[in-house]
Amino acid sequence: MWYALGGSLLLGGGTGGRLAVAAAALAAGVGIVVFLALKKATRRRRPREFEAHCRATLLPPDQFSFPSGHTITAFAVVVPVMLALPQHGASLLICALSVAASRILPGMHFLTDVLAGIALGTLLGLFAFRLLA
Repeated sequence: MWYALGGSLLLGGGTGGRLAVAAAALAAGVGIVVFLALKKATRRRRPREFEAHCRATLLPPDQFSFPSGHTITAFAVVVPVMLALPQHGASLLICALSVAASRILPGMHFLTDVLAGIALGTLLGLFAFRLLA
């Protein structure tokens, strides 16, 4: 989904689209490094290891829970695009929030994992946009 968004912005988004893609790529790249480092440092187990009622059938992409990498990436991508092209803000925010919710509902993450992901992704997106604007 993020690659399709980036491709469409590069093709038809003009100067604002190119800025948004550059900032989103920078923020997402840094976000990956940040969440991998934090997961190794915190080593927080996933909800299904604590809660007997949690029936997550999906296998997680990695062993640890904190913070949510999917959520960091979603907000790191969406925030610069929203800043560069505010007319798309509402739909992009709904997409990012859907990603966040999709991490909690199947038992992949705790709410705090996702809230940290929202905060980190938003900060990275803001920083990257301001850096490149």
